[in-house]
Amino acid sequence: MPKGVAGGRRLVVGLMSGTSMDGVDAALVEIQGKADHIHVRLLNFFRAPFPGSLRRKLLELAAGCTTSTGEISQLNFLLGGLFADAALGACRRAGIAPRRLAVIGSHGQTIYHQGKPSYVRGRLIASTLQIAEAAVIAERTGVPVVSDFRTADMAAGGQGAPLVPIVDYLLLRQERKGVVALNLGGIANITVIPAGARPADVFGFDTGPGNMIVDGLVRHFTKGRKGYDEGGRWAERGKLIEPLLTRALAFPYFRRDPPKSAGREQFGSWFVKHYFLGRRNLRPQDLLRTATELTARSIRDALERFVFPKAKTHRLIVSGGGAHNRFLIRRLQEILRELPVNLSDNYGLPVDAKEAIAFAVLADRSLHGLAGNIPAVTGARRAVVLGKITRP
Repeated sequence: MPKGVAGGRRLVVGLMSGTSMDGVDAALVEIQGKADHIHVRLLNFFRAPFPGSLRRKLLELAAGCTTSTGEISQLNFLLGGLFADAALGACRRAGIAPRRLAVIGSHGQTIYHQGKPSYVRGRLIASTLQIAEAAVIAERTGVPVVSDFRTADMAAGGQGAPLVPIVDYLLLRQERKGVVALNLGGIANITVIPAGARPADVFGFDTGPGNMIVDGLVRHFTKGRKGYDEGGRWAERGKLIEPLLTRALAFPYFRRDPPKSAGREQFGSWFVKHYFLGRRNLRPQDLLRTATELTARSIRDALERFVFPKAKTHRLIVSGGGAHNRFLIRRLQEILRELPVNLSDNYGLPVDAKEAIAFAVLADRSLHGLAGNIPAVTGARRAVVLGKITRP
């Protein structure tokens, strides 16, 4: 079968750089089957870190720091080259020629996302911007690229995120047991897949901060020398500051009904400064302990408020960089005693690779004209084919 025919074996690379902005994740996968009945096998996972200076610049852009259109244009092409390097690296490590790929799916690097509309010159507008020029990736690799996944959903009235729930449904659904898939990236998001679900039964949303606040505090206290709390060891040594936790949990986003999506606009540097760095004489470990608890409690509260009343669930499957935070995982296990907590590794989806795998699957769906959003998740008026296709 030709390499791009639905149902036949095809090779796809998914590229992802999340809100941590620390590099590109590339997942080379083999996909078999078609429509909602596919099998995905990971052949290689490759992580290409960003240089420290580039990461700092991207974080500044996402925080709303002043820049020029020229600089954004240059970064768009620079990132396109780095994303292409990551795709080629995954192929090289697997011993597979890029020409054998059916498609590359590139999420790009989000530098702005506003899922909830606001008035712009008299019109209600929601918007998003991801950079990493797809034409550069296509030219460098010789492979068609699907990019700009969020915009079609937003044009249809959705929030453009989360987009992984359709992939969670395809790869994690079970006939007899309900599943909650939790991704712990910079932002934490969940997908709820009831037992025996169809796509229309699936729902999900961003619960709030995943690693974003903890990472921001670590960068602050180490003056940028470290970017995360390895294993949660620093937080584990601290004491919980209950008044601070209570105040942070009162942030309006947590009580807003789904569908909803979040990003640095809600939980970025301003949140860290306003809630965690506005008081003196608080120990770093105590602030990190409280920030970690904020992630755990906001996830639990979201499940209790928006999930458990609607769906019977039997297990929580965790992926993303936060899955390596042993202290955070332990806290989730302690406060979600009724819901066993497992890592996605146990289901054939390595925790670090899952989002890149997801964008490989989404690109495959787009190439074959299949919808990639779930309206109940994003709030879109209808299911739409995601992304724009750039051919070499």
